[in-house]
Amino acid sequence: MFRSLRRALCAVAAALLLPLGALTAQPAQAAEAAAGAGYWHTSGRQILDEAGQPVRIAGINWFGFETGNYVLHGLWSRDYKSMIDQMKTLGYNTIRIPFSDDIFKPGTVPNSIDFSSGKNADLQGLNSLQILDKIVSYAGQDGLKVILDRHRPDSGGQSALWYTSAVPESTWIANLRNLATRYLGQDTVVGIDLHNEPHDPACWGCGDATRDWRLAAQRAGNAVLAVNPELLIFVEGVQTYNGVSGWWGGNLMGVADHPVQLNVANRVVYSAHDYATSVAQQSWFSDPAFPANMPGIWDKYWGYIFKQNIAPVWVGEFGTTLQSTVDQRWLAALVDYLRPTSTYGSDSFHWTFWSWNPNSGDTGGILKDDWQTVDTVKDGYLASVKAPGFPAGGGSDPGDPGDPGGGTAACTAAYTVSSDWGGGFNAEVKVTNTGTTAISSWKVTWTWSGSQRVTSMWNASYTQTGSTVTASNASHNGSVAAGGSASFGFGGAPGGGGAPSVSCTAA
Repeated sequence: MFRSLRRALCAVAAALLLPLGALTAQPAQAAEAAAGAGYWHTSGRQILDEAGQPVRIAGINWFGFETGNYVLHGLWSRDYKSMIDQMKTLGYNTIRIPFSDDIFKPGTVPNSIDFSSGKNADLQGLNSLQILDKIVSYAGQDGLKVILDRHRPDSGGQSALWYTSAVPESTWIANLRNLATRYLGQDTVVGIDLHNEPHDPACWGCGDATRDWRLAAQRAGNAVLAVNPELLIFVEGVQTYNGVSGWWGGNLMGVADHPVQLNVANRVVYSAHDYATSVAQQSWFSDPAFPANMPGIWDKYWGYIFKQNIAPVWVGEFGTTLQSTVDQRWLAALVDYLRPTSTYGSDSFHWTFWSWNPNSGDTGGILKDDWQTVDTVKDGYLASVKAPGFPAGGGSDPGDPGDPGGGTAACTAAYTVSSDWGGGFNAEVKVTNTGTTAISSWKVTWTWSGSQRVTSMWNASYTQTGSTVTASNASHNGSVAAGGSASFGFGGAPGGGGAPSVSCTAA
């Protein structure tokens, strides 16, 4: 909500409640493992891929292009590829990338990128848009989709309306068309979030062309679709509708009477934002019924759109520092409301958590302040609503779902050290199904030559006896189609151990 606050650096250390555990995967989830190829479209409350298979956006916000750095944050610490790889191993399948219109200006120069020791080597000498090209390309190779978010008209701060005196509506629409043209045919970019968090005096359905966000979204959406009719158009809410106020961008009550109508059918996804007390207080947090009152609140503002099968709903931002009990209970309730993947599959709300970055002052991030270590408690709350990734390449074939007549179950594993700072290291392991049939589970084993021990692991469980480690799939990534892959990551100590030989068994 208050994005200027989120830019402040913070470091938090608090005793938190245990995270929600991942639920046992059901066969329905495995059937969707290869879904997501090509461009997407909507059908009622679901998002479908080019083959008509349902998909679930389960992603993360990575900000920076909208700030005075004019590039993703954290590149001052790490290589961008290692961070995208880590997102994948954690089970996020989509990246929402905020930007401002400043990145389209010829004189804009990205800054605060570390090129030492070979980091970010292929970004040297590039402008912001060229760096964005690299991010999109690598995300697609990793099987992640991208949603581009027009976050601000300039790097100075948010705007209530979609235009300012310095950035008129014509510039806003021209730049959105620029992006649609730039990524035409690159289906890693599945859609554009037209403007972040419209708020008072923005209205919905009031008919005043200078304030009516719904009419502006239609103008911009149609302009984008005229360039690329395959893109999804993500439309956030406003702050106030018929005198009822909520979060900036979080009030979609007006959709019931004034839906967004575009020239291309089945392209609108409505987007809400929702936050906890670490961002700001709301009346519902002090309700004696809290948190049992929250589903009714969410139903009123945006959940009804999904429940009445009007359109898909994407919670484009939600986050918290998790420092207070209220916030912990809020996040647990919201995750439950979003519908566990193991129970509902892709017939669920879509989401991108705020944020990957640790330097979001009123929420913090999935990464801790070293830009390496995962906040496993915060990430753990999201485990039940994570979803399968997508085919690598952004437009590749979704793959053979398996040989129903039986075949050979086999897998290989590749171990890569993504960072090593002497006292510790991070590594990633990619498991590939090399057999002729789909597998339902896998197990990877290796033995270190030194005294290394696993300190944390994500997207797999493990046991360690002496120097031998055995890692087994998590509930959401055990099913892998023939030719497909799954990944997990971990931290260990001490560093300097290199990459051992690994073996993989599948069933």
